[in-house]
Amino acid sequence: MRSKIRANRFALVSLALLIALLPAVANGQAIIKVNDNVNFRLGIVLQAWADWNGQSNATGETDGFQQNLFLRRARFLVGGQVAKDVTFFFMTDNANLGKSTQTTAPGATGGKAPATGFVVQDAFVEWAIANEFRLQGGLILIPLCRNCNSSAHLLASMDYGTWSFQESASTQSSTGRDTGFQARGYLAGDHLEYRAGAYSGFRAPGVKNSFRFAGRLQYNVFDVEKGQFYPGVYFGKKKILAIGAGYDSQSDYSAWAGDIFFDYPVGKNGITAQVDYVHYDGGVTFNTAALFKQDDLFVEAGFFLSGPKIMPFARYEILDYEGVNNVLNRTKYQGGIGYYPYGSNFNIKAGFTRTEAPNNPNVASTNQYTVQIQVFYY
Repeated sequence: MRSKIRANRFALVSLALLIALLPAVANGQAIIKVNDNVNFRLGIVLQAWADWNGQSNATGETDGFQQNLFLRRARFLVGGQVAKDVTFFFMTDNANLGKSTQTTAPGATGGKAPATGFVVQDAFVEWAIANEFRLQGGLILIPLCRNCNSSAHLLASMDYGTWSFQESASTQSSTGRDTGFQARGYLAGDHLEYRAGAYSGFRAPGVKNSFRFAGRLQYNVFDVEKGQFYPGVYFGKKKILAIGAGYDSQSDYSAWAGDIFFDYPVGKNGITAQVDYVHYDGGVTFNTAALFKQDDLFVEAGFFLSGPKIMPFARYEILDYEGVNNVLNRTKYQGGIGYYPYGSNFNIKAGFTRTEAPNNPNVASTNQYTVQIQVFYY
């Protein structure tokens, strides 16, 4: 009897809370407003992929295609304000859900990842002391390049640059994210943005090594951009010419980057283009294949046609190692088209990617065909 009373009481309290919150949810579209200084916002990102990826056999020839139907991203987002100048953002991800884990090695057994498990993707709090100075703490994207700090649901091509997070494994990061503290702010009428911070980075045995330091400057020539994550396309709704530079270092490791982003209306249409260049040097700190001294180039462009709501896009990437390591060099070409009936909230992309190893005749060129369906709300 007591358990039934408790259950009924819980149901009544839950119903009362739901009724109290309904007006705020309905009016704010998934924004729960507690008072003028406290609110919460919910969101979701789902990206379903159909992927055919050409693989190489022992002789270096393309030997069929790995075929996968999986969730590239399954994200839950929560953001909000807990005090007048204090906000937070939290996002989980269950990436590559259902993707095959099989290799092409002889005798390999089949398998896939039906449940990769949710991970914390982003988690940080921000205290906006002033427009010129905001202090953040938590799990944050390292401010190295624009593509490295872009929104996954607003990318012009199929995904991030192949080598945009090249340093992640060596620095013990989570897809370009690291724990630490970061300052950011806007100057010159919000046209100049800076981001700089200290992060955990690689923790050596004994945990006595120095922290990781990174920073970025970006100047917007026309319209300004204010947000934690950069859009990769504006569909011609803003006039953007952003010029940025970033730096990342820990002990003997260093990386520096330069990037240009352009998005401009052409009548009712829009053109978008981006160039990101990153130079990595792992030094003796990270003397691994991923961070041998190298130059990485990422270039993409697209043209949005507002009538049919489609955007053809093209992409070019270079991974260029120095000296004897140039057998690891890779070149990638990608072309495709996106259909945006509801902008970033719902769209479909299809792309073709070709990967070549120009300095290694024993590695065959491979082809990849990908279709993505995206649902986003935040």
